Amino acid sequence: MSNCLRRALLLATLSLTLSASAALAHAVLERKEASPNAAYRGVVQIMHGCEGKATTRVTVTIPEGVIGAKPMPKPGWQLATTKGSYAKAYQSFHGKVSEGVTAITWSGGSLGDDEVDEFTFFARISDNFAPGATVYFPVEQECAGMGDKSVVAWAQVPQAGQNPHDLKTPAPGVRIVAAKAAGHAAVSAAPTKAGDLAIETPWLRATPGGAKVAGGYVTITNVGAEPDRLLSASIPQSGRGEIHSMTMEGGVMKMAPVEGGLAVPAGGSVALKPGGLHLMFLDLKQGLKAGESVQGTLVFERAGQVPVTFAVAPIGAQGPGGSAPGEHQH
Repeated sequence: MSNCLRRALLLATLSLTLSASAALAHAVLERKEASPNAAYRGVVQIMHGCEGKATTRVTVTIPEGVIGAKPMPKPGWQLATTKGSYAKAYQSFHGKVSEGVTAITWSGGSLGDDEVDEFTFFARISDNFAPGATVYFPVEQECAGMGDKSVVAWAQVPQAGQNPHDLKTPAPGVRIVAAKAAGHAAVSAAPTKAGDLAIETPWLRATPGGAKVAGGYVTITNVGAEPDRLLSASIPQSGRGEIHSMTMEGGVMKMAPVEGGLAVPAGGSVALKPGGLHLMFLDLKQGLKAGESVQGTLVFERAGQVPVTFAVAPIGAQGPGGSAPGEHQH
C-alpha cells in the first residue's frame, strides 16, 4: 500500500471517528426503562464539558406526567428546584397531587471536560404513559468561559419515524415498559403478633451493586392500654440498624437518626414508609435482591425481641409490592 493511500485511509478513519464522537450526547440517563405507576431513579450522566470547558450547572426538566420529583443533594453543588402546577391531577401513593417539582438545578460546582459525574433525582412515572412510549427529560448543561455559547440544551425530541441519533442535541429519553410481575416481593397478609403489638408488612428495598445501606419499612399497631417504643432493628446482612426520620427543608431532603427509639402510642399505630420514618440498615455485608425474604428482628421496650420476615421489593419501590412515586432512596 502506498504512503498516499495509507494517509488517505488514516484521514478518512479519523474523520469518521470525530464525527461519531461529536454525535455522542453530553447528557444521558443511566436508566433507560421505567414502568407506569412506578418509581424512577433518574441518574443524569454528564459525559464531558463544552468544547473543553468545565460544566458548572446542570438543569433537568421534569416532564408532564412524571410526578413527585425529589433531587438528591450533591456535595460541592448548590441545589434548587422549580415548582409548578401539573396540567391535571395525578394519583400518587399519598392521594391526588396537582403540583410538584418541574425542574431541578445543580449549580456552583465544576466538572472538568475530562471527567464524568452523575446528578440524581427520584420521581414517579404516572399512568399518563403506556408501555411503548418514550418520556424525554430535557437537560441544560452550562459551561464556564463560553460566553453566549455557555449553555447547551439537550432538548431535541425526535419526530415520528425520526432516528434520535440524527439529532444534534437529543433529549435523554426513558422507554416505558410493562411492569414485571416476576421478582416482586411477596407480601404476607397476616400481621405478626407480639403482645399488644401487630407488626404489618415489613419490607426492604433491593440494593444496587456495592451499596452499603438499605431502607426498611413496617407498620406497627398498638392495641394495648400502654405505650411501647421501638428501640432497634437488625438483619443478618447488616452491621447495624437505626431508626431514621426524613424531612424536607427548602426543597432538600434531610435524614437524621431518631434518638431514644420510636414511640408507639397506646391505641395507635406508626407507619415507617418511604419519605418519612424508616429503618436504615448500614454496613451491608451483601446486597438485597428483589423477591427474597430476609429474617430480621425488631426490639421493643415492652414487647421485647420480635422476629419478623422482611420481603424485598425492587430498587426504588414505594411499597412492598413495588408500587412507587418518586422518593428518597432510603
